[in-house]
Amino acid sequence: MTETRPPLPPFTRETAIQKVRGAEDGWNSCDPHRVSLVYSPDSKWRNRAEFVSGREEIVGFLTRKWAKELDYRLIKELWAFTDNRIAVRFAYEWHDDSGNWFRSYGNENWEFNENGLMVRRYACINDLPIREADRKFHWDRSGPRPADHPGLSDLDL
Repeated sequence: MTETRPPLPPFTRETAIQKVRGAEDGWNSCDPHRVSLVYSPDSKWRNRAEFVSGREEIVGFLTRKWAKELDYRLIKELWAFTDNRIAVRFAYEWHDDSGNWFRSYGNENWEFNENGLMVRRYACINDLPIREADRKFHWDRSGPRPADHPGLSDLDL
């Protein structure tokens, strides 16, 4: 059986935005197995200086990530798109096990196969230490970002 993850390429502005929000919601679940299923079995990543190949390595990477980046909250925004590629910008807030807060900013370039699975993900990310009082991402961790919570442009990020 062939896996598919709608919306499928070629993307329109509307379907690219759907794909971005779906990715945001998935990552905000902090469930490595759930997140891994939107990537092709042989997906290739570059995340900062780490290179990841395939779902098993994706699960391992995300498990390590979310063990370190606590109370993780992410907002993604569409930057550009074409037939089977999407570029996003994002920011996420998290703290370490010592209570130090960070806002991480970045860009991702995604490439999808005809079934809507991501085959390539290239991420560049920078971490900015912030005070807890300077956090901007406030929603219940039990679910995705609420529809009425401001996005990156609304927050002037």
